[in-house]
Amino acid sequence: MPDAICVEGLAKRYGTLRAVDGVSFTVPEGRVFAFLGPNGAGKTTTVEILEGLRNRSAGSVQVLGLDPWKDGPELHEQIGVIPQEFRFFDKIHPREAVVYYARLFGSTVDPLAILRRVYLEKKADARFDTLSGGQKQKLGLALSLVNNPRVLFLDEPTTGLDPQARRGIWEVIRALRAEGRTVFLTTHYLEEASLLADQVAIIHRGQIISSGTPEQIIAAHGRPDRLRFEAGPEVARYLSGKLPFAVTNEPPYVDVELRRKQDALQVLTVLEASQLGWDHLSVARDTLEDVFVRLVGRMDDGVIKSEAS
Repeated sequence: MPDAICVEGLAKRYGTLRAVDGVSFTVPEGRVFAFLGPNGAGKTTTVEILEGLRNRSAGSVQVLGLDPWKDGPELHEQIGVIPQEFRFFDKIHPREAVVYYARLFGSTVDPLAILRRVYLEKKADARFDTLSGGQKQKLGLALSLVNNPRVLFLDEPTTGLDPQARRGIWEVIRALRAEGRTVFLTTHYLEEASLLADQVAIIHRGQIISSGTPEQIIAAHGRPDRLRFEAGPEVARYLSGKLPFAVTNEPPYVDVELRRKQDALQVLTVLEASQLGWDHLSVARDTLEDVFVRLVGRMDDGVIKSEAS
């Protein structure tokens, strides 16, 4: 599968500030790529370079085989963009907005067909200022599709939306992927990245500190599974003295690290023999959010750069 986006050694400097510092990654065509990082990590700068809105200081960037800065007009005919917290004219109707955008691109489209793709056809003649937050974001997605783009850049498309509206946007993104389009997604919602992305890159302080599928990142940086139950500190102390596994106590939970599935039986046997009170047994697994918080924290402590390099 060819790469829709190829970035090698990308750097952006503002005087002595390195907003982006030697970033490299590729995005195969037809995939959803999630770009994660805390505020100020370099996400927006990188995305704006990919969109041709900002020039780079060093490195090479290609989107659909084009240099975004040098080949901007040609590239913009093949990409769609929805900025964070999309806004438009208050009194315009979605149907009118699609026609307006189509004329800007010199395209001929069926407005209702475009709106139907983002589940907004029932609001085709409603004023923009009467739409809900989720419906406004769907209109932004509709407008990004007017030129039939091969790559879409979606910047925090579900920020501030309620859970139902957020899931509606997820359905649209899944449909875009099913059509073979490439989606470059920036998001603060780690669950969103886990559910939607084929590939993830975590950026912090201008550097990629981990990349891969969500499962690969969790496997590389996550903790082993833990047997978790509600119990007091006396249970944690007892198990620590009886088991060869790491035991942690973060009230109201006690976690016992499992190296193998069979270890769970040994833990339960020792726990029952203790005759101490406990409740609500479960298996705890690290999520992408757990790993993200740990990686960013470790880099802030200065201990992850060599691991990620």
